[in-house]
Amino acid sequence: MPLITILLIGLAGMGGALSRYWLTGLVHKLTGPSFPWGTLTANIAGCFLFGVIFALAEERFVLRDQTRIILLAGFMGSFTTFSSLIFECSQLLRDAQWVLAGLNYLGQTVLGLIALWLGIILIRALG
Repeated sequence: MPLITILLIGLAGMGGALSRYWLTGLVHKLTGPSFPWGTLTANIAGCFLFGVIFALAEERFVLRDQTRIILLAGFMGSFTTFSSLIFECSQLLRDAQWVLAGLNYLGQTVLGLIALWLGIILIRALG
């Protein structure tokens, strides 16, 4: 992969991270702290944008491969990885791999929660 592509992925990643921070903060201010509406908004918006970018690249052919990689891996990868999970599940569902789609979604969610709790437990145990 050319160095310029790597640098552009990094810059797009910075843009995605800052966009997520701004969006979740704005939604949090508007809705209050009773529910993580900001995260929900970012994840749903990320899924929508992932679909738009994917369709533009794969079906309309208006995005070059390098641009697709920069946008999906860079910007969307920092904006939300939830969109990648949902996209991969949708690909499995498209291929009628119902069990694998369910295992992928539930597995990542449940294992992610367990890993989070284990990380917290580890740090608390270390003092």
